[in-house]
Amino acid sequence: MSTLLFIHWNVNPEFFSVGPISIRWYGLMFALGFLAGYQIMLKMFKYEASNIEWLDKLFIYTIVATIVGARLGHVFFYGWSYYSQHLIEIVLPIAKGEFGYKFVGYQGLASHGGAIGIVIAIYLYSKKVTKRSMLWTLDRLIIPTALVGAMIRTGNLMNSEIYGVATNLPWGFIFERNHETVAKHPTQIYEAFGYLLVFVSTLWIFYKSKGLKDRPGFIIGFGFVGIFLTRFLVEFIKENQEAFEAGMVLNMGQLLSIPFILAGGYLMYRAMKLPPVKYV
Repeated sequence: MSTLLFIHWNVNPEFFSVGPISIRWYGLMFALGFLAGYQIMLKMFKYEASNIEWLDKLFIYTIVATIVGARLGHVFFYGWSYYSQHLIEIVLPIAKGEFGYKFVGYQGLASHGGAIGIVIAIYLYSKKVTKRSMLWTLDRLIIPTALVGAMIRTGNLMNSEIYGVATNLPWGFIFERNHETVAKHPTQIYEAFGYLLVFVSTLWIFYKSKGLKDRPGFIIGFGFVGIFLTRFLVEFIKENQEAFEAGMVLNMGQLLSIPFILAGGYLMYRAMKLPPVKYV
């Protein structure tokens, strides 16, 4: 099939640069996602007349947990064989070049690690700040988190990374920046679309459903199932991220998604069995 029938993708991953300073699309989408998430949470807090002072602390807890968790997730789930021999690069990514060592930036973040980091952070946040069940916070935080996930996958698309296997479908992307010559599934778009559906669905549950948001754990459970089931299914047509995944029936991304899917199903089931809780 002629390559003219496919989408030729060769977008510069840099949004703009001035001298040695450059802003990449990935970082920009990451930052915009958090800013949008803050505004969404602010409207939700006002809608429920929740304490607005809690929100700034939640923002800090979430950012730190996401970055630290995602970084450590990549290190331990995908790259421990390398990082165990280069421990300093876990926190200080450097490389030796012609003019000595230089900072090269983080080369890997894992969404599953970020999710684990957020759950741990919200446990601490709930104990120290809201004094409420951590499910109360997670039920609300999962809504903008789904949107942030979609924006991060858009950043992956702009980076020409984390895409799928070869396809003959007319919307296949030829990632020219990576010297690809055949069309590949744009799995970044597939995942982003799935996460957007979760975002819209959870937002509807929060504002429009009759009583579901008052059942602790239902929205986070729905979000876990929606987000990680999307990830699990898309992984079947995604290229492996690491060489060690080549002989695996299910790759690392799928194996890490299964506990979240099961936990999400359990949380929804539990929420429907227990009586609603109205906070005042």
